[in-house]
Amino acid sequence: MVDKYHILTPRDQETLSTARMGTRMGFGKRIAVIVIDAQVYMIGDRCEPMSESNKRYPSSCGEIGWKACENIKRILDAARKKDIPIFYSQMTMAADGWDAGVYTLKRNLLQSTNWMLEGTPGWEIAPMLAPCSGDHVFMKKKPSAFFGTPLISYLNDRGIDTLIITGGSTSNCVRATVFDSSSYNYHTIVAEDGVFDRIEISHKVSLFDMDRQWADVMPTEDILAELARR
Repeated sequence: MVDKYHILTPRDQETLSTARMGTRMGFGKRIAVIVIDAQVYMIGDRCEPMSESNKRYPSSCGEIGWKACENIKRILDAARKKDIPIFYSQMTMAADGWDAGVYTLKRNLLQSTNWMLEGTPGWEIAPMLAPCSGDHVFMKKKPSAFFGTPLISYLNDRGIDTLIITGGSTSNCVRATVFDSSSYNYHTIVAEDGVFDRIEISHKVSLFDMDRQWADVMPTEDILAELARR
């Protein structure tokens, strides 16, 4: 397994080699694309540095998120041409936080229309990735797109065995979804440049951990090439 994120020591490399981790899972027969929480509160309303975007959108990944969303859009466009189903998760929280659970024990509830509060501008899916007719949008309350949602029933109904995971953030909701996806025995593909995070080290370590054992992390170009062959 190549250390493309430059985070491994020689001992780590030896451990990976001995344990034979990081082999390729590959694509199965029927693909779906999952877009995790690509909402305005996650990327802001314009492409600008995170330091600027955070002044209005306190959870924004700024231009990092915008660049990833450009690649997500390329994947979505290719998927629609092949009639590959697309599912969007939309992180949702009530304005008074009654449904937040222990989340607010680790992070204060943000009373802002530029956050994930249901019905606010920040809660909306980013316009550049707006769902099209035939796409599916569902709400979620927890990190994984599988937890407490109808996602797995949608996938089973369509005979899906492969998920292309995109969106944010890499270390939170993407990672949680990837672990659940693999646990349900889906071939799990992560768009390396189609996911985004606020903290660089969290992003890199999460990509490495997912690629090590739970998913194939690959660039958008490789995913598009696979879709073109379908």
